Amino acid sequence: MSSFTNVDITTLNDNFFKKIGSEWMLVTAGDSNGFNTMTASWGGVGVLWNKNVSFTFIRDSRYTIDFIDKSDYFSLSFFGGEMKKVLAFCGANSGRDVDKIKETGLVPVFDASAPYFEQAELVLVCKKLYKQRMTSESFCDKTLSETFYSDNDWHEIFVGEIISVLKKS
Repeated sequence: MSSFTNVDITTLNDNFFKKIGSEWMLVTAGDSNGFNTMTASWGGVGVLWNKNVSFTFIRDSRYTIDFIDKSDYFSLSFFGGEMKKVLAFCGANSGRDVDKIKETGLVPVFDASAPYFEQAELVLVCKKLYKQRMTSESFCDKTLSETFYSDNDWHEIFVGEIISVLKKS
């Protein structure tokens, strides 16, 4: 089992536009008694309410939303490009129907407030601060709601305070 080092967030030089938008991430919540993970390519990091935060978007239809709703914490796990097929599988298959861990060989780690994965290169452990459901009325550019939500499968926006940053050492 490789180890992770807790690092100061201000020392990160990662390009999160690339990490999230191109390489993707796993959003995970729950505990050793039950958890789920899903692939996400929407989200970001920044500063809000004088806190270092992440934000991610999860559709109502996703199984992971049940775990995030019931948890105070969630993790964002980032991998190298060699894991793209695993992340594609986790995004295309629901934990309601398939055991993603068994099918992918991901190794969950339960030594933080939210599960993450041994194969990750970088993990943000986040404490939930805020959630809000997206609505068509909130869009200034109505073409976005028409394009991305014609099926009414809306996202919940989750903002989490980044409480620890773990890097593979």
